[in-house]
Order: sequence, then structure tokens, then C-alpha cells
Amino acid sequence: MHRAHVIGRCEPTTGIAPFSRLVDQVMTIEPYASARRVFWIVDNGASHRNWAAAARMNDAFSNAHMVHLPVHASWLNQVEIYFSAVQRKALTSDDFLDLDEVAERLLSFQDHYNATAHPFDWTFTSHDLNRLLTRIGSHDRHAPQPLTA
Repeated sequence: MHRAHVIGRCEPTTGIAPFSRLVDQVMTIEPYASARRVFWIVDNGASHRNWAAAARMNDAFSNAHMVHLPVHASWLNQVEIYFSAVQRKALTSDDFLDLDEVAERLLSFQDHYNATAHPFDWTFTSHDLNRLLTRIGSHDRHAPQPLTA
């Protein structure tokens, strides 16, 4: 990610309508409104679980494409990294007086994150992955095989 920017909102509940409002919020601003294609990487949450959700999004915004991650693959979703940071840095103290205070903390953290976050240099290479797979494979005959170029 070279230009990541968190766009969030606080809603009183989860579901199709709140998710649709987030989609509307994002897809009506630049650069997404005029982008040729915008990919939404989603987990299998109820508000965007099936192909009906993908169709609903694409009907509303023809340039929006929903990509469902495999079950148990949330680690592939970049927003999960952000959610982890929110949990550790913004929500660790549970001394909130009400939901408005929670929303204020979340949105303040979002502003701080957008101002300070920067891409990280990924150091785990394909060579490292192959060594790991080989090491795992030496212990388990059903382990994945190393990648070949």
C-alpha cells in the first residue's frame, strides 16, 4: 500500500444498511468515484457474505467489485491490520461513558493513523517462505510444497 487512507464511520449496528452507507461514502468521493475499477476486499461477514452483496454493490456502482476472501483468511485483508491496531491502541481501556465517547475515540484514532501511518518494508521474501515450507514439510508429509518460479 503506497497511498492507504482509512475511511471509516461509526454505526450503532452492523448489517447490510450500515455497510451500504460505507460503500456510498467511499464510492462517491475521489479517486474512487471516477476510478475505472475499485476492488473491495471483504471477509465473510453477514453484511457482505454472498454474491447478492457483490451484485448489490456493483448495481449501485458499476466500477465497484467485491472480492471475498476465503474463510479463515482474514490475515490477507489489510483492514484487519488496522482493526488490530485500533484494538491495541485505541480501545484497550474500556472506561467509556457511552457510545459517543467510543465513536469519538475511534474517529480520533483514524485521524491520527491517517496522519502518521506509512508503508512498511516487507522483509519476508519468497525465499523465506520456501525455507519455511521446506522446514514444515520435513515434519509433515501433508504440508504445502515450496513455491517454484
